[in-house]
Amino acid sequence: MFCHITTGALSGLQCDLIRVEVDSSAGLPCFQMVGYLGSEVKEARERVKVALRNSGYSLPASCLNVNLSPASIRKSGTSYDLPIAIGILVATGQIPARDLESTLFIGELGLDGDLRSVRGILPIVREAASHGIKKVILPIVNIREGSLVPDIEVLGASYLSEVCEYMKNEAGPERSSEAGEETFISLRKADSFDIAAYLNAALREAPDFSDVRGQDTIKRAAMVAAAGFHHLLMIGPPGSGKTMIAKRIPSILPPLTPEEALEVTAVYSVAGMLKSGEPLVASRPYIAPHHTVTEQALAGGGNRPRPGIISLAHRGVLFLDEMTEFDRGTLDIMRQPLEDKQIRIIRNAGSYTYPADFMLVAACNPCPCGYYPDMNKCRCSPSQVSRYINRISGPLLDRIDICCEAEAVELCNPEYTGQAPAMSSADMRVRIEAARERQTIRFRDAKIRFNAEMSGRDIEKYCKLGSGEQLLISSAYESLGLSARSYHRILKLSRTIADLEDCDDINEEHLSEALFYRTSGSGYWGR
Repeated sequence: MFCHITTGALSGLQCDLIRVEVDSSAGLPCFQMVGYLGSEVKEARERVKVALRNSGYSLPASCLNVNLSPASIRKSGTSYDLPIAIGILVATGQIPARDLESTLFIGELGLDGDLRSVRGILPIVREAASHGIKKVILPIVNIREGSLVPDIEVLGASYLSEVCEYMKNEAGPERSSEAGEETFISLRKADSFDIAAYLNAALREAPDFSDVRGQDTIKRAAMVAAAGFHHLLMIGPPGSGKTMIAKRIPSILPPLTPEEALEVTAVYSVAGMLKSGEPLVASRPYIAPHHTVTEQALAGGGNRPRPGIISLAHRGVLFLDEMTEFDRGTLDIMRQPLEDKQIRIIRNAGSYTYPADFMLVAACNPCPCGYYPDMNKCRCSPSQVSRYINRISGPLLDRIDICCEAEAVELCNPEYTGQAPAMSSADMRVRIEAARERQTIRFRDAKIRFNAEMSGRDIEKYCKLGSGEQLLISSAYESLGLSARSYHRILKLSRTIADLEDCDDINEEHLSEALFYRTSGSGYWGR
């Protein structure tokens, strides 16, 4: 007898529906599996055989052939165990073939027949729904994640025997409390999931900008960066509050939209990093890797490619503390993702694309000892300062819109001593959301969300300058030796500053502030 079961295979964040074909025929007893299989899938044969036996079923003395189609897609992971087991039971006539055309099965089997969690459930269920699949049967621990997808019935099971009982009776009996009577638990149906309500309820308390005393220049720069999703670099001595400010930037970014939350959750699901009991990533990611991070950890990859750090920071903040201590080659990996908002990993098994639309926030000291240009404390020679700062390549610096200096905190500052209140994250977020709303209206007919995403043609359309402003930017371009990329980034930055000030036109004040952000690091390197 022949049958086929539908399941899913991940390739990066993309999913392909896989047809598990099982044929049982007379002949020498055997169990063969084909279809461009990875080692984990080949091992499924032994797991399935033992799980079936321990669930009360047996393999008949027949010739069993299992094919995972299409054969051009490499199959890896342990999620094929359940569909293979169900296919064998249907093909050998031990359970009926019910609604197989409209049902997707996925899950790993333990030797005792229990169903264990697998990664990548969210993108697989979304792909199944887009292909008209009406029902998904998966491990009970993945049921809340699968329920994020609307318009598809998601059923969770704890054991293979429960799935078999469901196939026989459409609903297994509830467990009886009568002594000496063994029954099965019916499959649990996922409750409807209100993503918007979950996002609102899950807003956690983040560190607040009201804790930051002084450093008005950097706080202003952080607000501009958040309003237009620009990249930010802070330079200053130890203890000036750079890390403290970076940790608070997510608190001034607008909350994730439902669609953004699903995007981020899909990345974490594929990476196997969803927290237990939290099926949805409800807040913007904040990732701060150590400076010893490897190129592969940052970009992603491996024998079984998974998202790297820059993809885990998608829609959030990637903070590089002590940026000059990172390996230069590792840092330069970010040059292409910063432009394309995605990263592509090429392996023998195929090409994998992961999203990488993050806000880069970096911090570094101005010299090895950290106190330049305070010559009362700094003992570094000019050549040491130059070598230290030049660990960051020019092309990467050119992609950072805002560079500002963090000055040493003065205890006599009234704001630092608490005599003057500091602006809170909520107050800053109100202004940022108003600026974002202006951008939404401006780009409603374009595939752009933020000013930082404007192309050269968009800049000509949305960043028109008056004669005085044009004279200012032209003079700065020549005197500072700016690159064409810097010129465009200054205009985009000026557009964001104008939005924060609720202005329709870019004026000289906005341009001057943008130029300040692009050139404030010129004392350490030429930009």
